[in-house]
Amino acid sequence: MDVTVNGTTHQVASGPEATAVQLLRETLDLTGTKLVCGQGVCGACTVQVDGVPRVSCLTPAAALEGTSVTTVEGLGGKHPVQRAFAAHDALQCGYCTPGFVMEASAFVDRWRAEHGDVAPSRAEIAAALAGHLCRCGAYEGIYRAVAAACTGAHDGDEVPPARVEAMEKVTGAARYTTDVRPEGLLEGVIIRSRHAHARVTSVTGGGRQLADLLPEGRIVRYAGQPIAAVAAETLDAALAAAEQVQVVYEILPAVIDVSHAEQPDSPVVYPTKRESRNAPSSAEGPLIPAGWDGNIRGPVQLHWRGGTAQRRIEQARTQGEQRRLVEATFTTEPQTHTALEPHAALASWDGDGGLRLWVSTQNIMVIAERAAEHFGLRPQQVEVHAVHVGGGFGSKLTISIETIAAAELARLYAAPVRVVLSRAEELTDGGHRPGTRSEIAMLTDEEGNLAALTLDVHGDGGVSVGSGVAALAKFIYGHAPRRLRDYDIVTNRPPGTPFRAPGGPPLAWVLEQTIDETAHRIGEDPIALRQRWDGNARRQALYEVAAALPLWTDRPATGSQTGRFRRGVGVAAANWVYFVDPGSQVELTVEDGVVVARSATQDIGQGSRSVIAGVVAAELGLPPERVRVDIGRTTTVHGPGSGGSRTTTSVAPAARDAAARLRSALMAGAPAGPGGTGSVERLLPGADGLRVVGKRPRDRHGYITPAVDHVALGRGFTGSVHVTEVEVDTRLGKTRVTRVWGGIAAGRIYQPALARSQCQGGIIQGIGYALYEERVADPVTGVVLSDNLEDYRIPGIGDIPEIEIHFHEEGFEHVDGGGVGLAEISGLPVAASIGNAVHAATGRRPLHLPIRPDRLLEGLRP
Repeated sequence: MDVTVNGTTHQVASGPEATAVQLLRETLDLTGTKLVCGQGVCGACTVQVDGVPRVSCLTPAAALEGTSVTTVEGLGGKHPVQRAFAAHDALQCGYCTPGFVMEASAFVDRWRAEHGDVAPSRAEIAAALAGHLCRCGAYEGIYRAVAAACTGAHDGDEVPPARVEAMEKVTGAARYTTDVRPEGLLEGVIIRSRHAHARVTSVTGGGRQLADLLPEGRIVRYAGQPIAAVAAETLDAALAAAEQVQVVYEILPAVIDVSHAEQPDSPVVYPTKRESRNAPSSAEGPLIPAGWDGNIRGPVQLHWRGGTAQRRIEQARTQGEQRRLVEATFTTEPQTHTALEPHAALASWDGDGGLRLWVSTQNIMVIAERAAEHFGLRPQQVEVHAVHVGGGFGSKLTISIETIAAAELARLYAAPVRVVLSRAEELTDGGHRPGTRSEIAMLTDEEGNLAALTLDVHGDGGVSVGSGVAALAKFIYGHAPRRLRDYDIVTNRPPGTPFRAPGGPPLAWVLEQTIDETAHRIGEDPIALRQRWDGNARRQALYEVAAALPLWTDRPATGSQTGRFRRGVGVAAANWVYFVDPGSQVELTVEDGVVVARSATQDIGQGSRSVIAGVVAAELGLPPERVRVDIGRTTTVHGPGSGGSRTTTSVAPAARDAAARLRSALMAGAPAGPGGTGSVERLLPGADGLRVVGKRPRDRHGYITPAVDHVALGRGFTGSVHVTEVEVDTRLGKTRVTRVWGGIAAGRIYQPALARSQCQGGIIQGIGYALYEERVADPVTGVVLSDNLEDYRIPGIGDIPEIEIHFHEEGFEHVDGGGVGLAEISGLPVAASIGNAVHAATGRRPLHLPIRPDRLLEGLRP
């Protein structure tokens, strides 16, 4: 059939089941159009057909015959919307951006034709983009960009982009792992267990070679666990081959429900010490050793005068204390990462036994190290690429099954093989934040000071362990006695993985609501109470600003409102640790008169390219066009992972050190005498090939721990204080967040626009955690039911309130560069602040996340 795409007519063959997105990506190599959900929910695959936006994942390829199709590549970077998105930082990882651009460009053209050069309202923009999702949460920038484009502000010359790779992302030129297609590529598919617990006795592939992915003992412990993998010339052929694989199971007893797993007679997930030692971890660092009792691991205890805390609370119970003792049980559901670029890997072996990998990852260095270990290779034999990464949020920190499968299949088939998880696989086995059940008791003395705290948290991470929530309560609100115990309850469900501030949001949910309840019972302002209890100078600065906000001072009294719609304002605070990769380096090379910066790090949307470019340009006094950043490859000096809020604070000082070394080398090589010295820019044309390597200088007071897996614990905690306003519909039970003020204390901000966007994104993920996101599994089979973006809801642009970010940039002067990470601290207290706001609006305290309408209405019943 003939198809006209971006003004060019192509004659293509297409099967009856082929979709438009397959035709565009696989046949025409127009990879700006992204396949994410496959159900028309997320909008990432949007193209224009005869000028009308359409989701190409639901459009049959045959329906394009005789039409004119425009993809994001066809706009050529010339549409005002593309320039506006780049200027207003309406993107982060960029994976969803082409779909937004195609929808927004059609809306802007239509709007201006009908209304002229006036800005639409937020509600009108939200309605136009309602079918699009951004997991990074770049919605505030999208609002600004669309409004500006409608006014004609970007009709003329280009405005400098907020991030250096912005134009690549808004034009579809940025290539992600899912977009890489070398000659002879085969597509791989993983065969997964249909049972929650079984021993696999045989696997036969119907004549095709299979990669064995079974663990030791050939026992699968959750529905969806990988068993084997197969490859073929196309994805459809690979899926058909996977259907032919025969797996014979010996079914074993399974435990799906957490309450059942706690019973003495329940089936045991890990019956031997060897098996329990090999349980996957949902923690971001090493596990603290703990004992096992059936399916319960723990307690992991981190006390400060824990016996005293327990005695004081028991005495208060005995005395019937109601005002000074607050006790409650809070629960949270598992939250899925849902990065829009799924886990993906492409592997190719060379003739010398070397392995080349393209991986959607947060840590190319760790991928290279783990792959070398797994396949028995020398480190220099493994080369990893991740030039652009479509989000991660903690789920892509280490090597995972798609990389192993791709490499095994590539070796079996002697061809490059790519394995990309489907959205159902991603939402099943791509990782999640463990659910929790938290039992807290908080006691104050007669002066309203914290006298004792006990907190027992039971983590629900499926087959994984290490949820680690209660322990974090040791590091905030002074040194009052506290007994803190963490447990894991394992079940035959998929494993949890680290998720943006592991353990932090569940802790804030229970701790900050309990503090709020304490403040109400003793009759004290919730911010004033925190100010008295919290000795952290950085958060003290945030409390002072928050307490003076009209949003706070003009709030209605708790429970005072009547009628259907009720407004409430809540506050919550949090802290987070400062991590750093002290071995980070940046290499600078002069090439054709341009300074090229390289480091084996990756940009998953946090802005590492822009940070490095900004530091180098500022230190050398160069215009932006004389600096280029080349990252996402392990073929250069060591760089940090993009997790644990450590990337910027690791790589920026190394970039500054490299720039200082390059300046010295340039000046040393300049000829003596008049005209022999000058600006760095004047010296670059004669310095091609000059290379220096900068290292991250050690912090002034060193680090608390040595580096383990390239991560050290630095000195000092970041802080956040969030004030949130909600409107509660007491008839329908719906909660709408209307305003958020986010105070962030993380020291120096290297790139304010990008930092603000990242903090807004963290707040938006916190809103999703509070109100929408709930991972649901079948209680009998353990199969994940919320395995699509219809049933697993993440916030859309219409769910987003007005968000104001305030940065407190003091307090980290001992850190080289003066600033630390902020990706995790930004989202930590959000759900708790929403919970406190709901309590303020209704007088009823929500105990369970998410705050679903049915649960809220249940709590409002007399």
